[in-house]
Amino acid sequence: MEPTEDYSFPPVSFKPFLTEISGLLRSTSSTLAVAETTTGGLVSASLLSVSGASKFFVGGATVYTTKSRRTWAGWTDENLVNYIGPTPELVTELAANVREQMDVTYCIGESGATGPTVPGPPFVHIAGQTCIAVVSHEGFATRVVNTGVADREKNMMAFTKAALVLLRDVLAGDVKLEQQCRPDSKSSEATKL
Repeated sequence: MEPTEDYSFPPVSFKPFLTEISGLLRSTSSTLAVAETTTGGLVSASLLSVSGASKFFVGGATVYTTKSRRTWAGWTDENLVNYIGPTPELVTELAANVREQMDVTYCIGESGATGPTVPGPPFVHIAGQTCIAVVSHEGFATRVVNTGVADREKNMMAFTKAALVLLRDVLAGDVKLEQQCRPDSKSSEATKL
């Protein structure tokens, strides 16, 4: 019996840049890891949907809670005490820690708030906003994405696409990596989907 539901994944709109990402990574023998929060593993799943992903994809972690961030992403007591919400700096550090632990060429980091609700003070979360970083040993690039909506499922997909687009932009040379060890939030690229 054939399934009656459409189980297509990833979305058709993702496929062209997933193919491009795969080609760019494979052509340079580069490797990749992912440290994602509000995308819930969708960035990793999208990359793994590409035939031959084992040539470049080393691993991914959904570091949604502070416990998982401490265990898998190198968070310290200082990170926990100083945490006020996702920032480009925080996501860059998250990706840098995982890149180092996984010994890969690139790591994507993502953290935001999908909505519809967000924690209150002292945390600064904006429903529909995420921070994304791509980190390599050569530097980093960040992007802040704000969808303007508080729909959890739509934001998860929009944030996933934005993370993949930033990776593609870095790999293609359309976005240059910054050379400082951590980003200056004023230089982060803001994107409205």
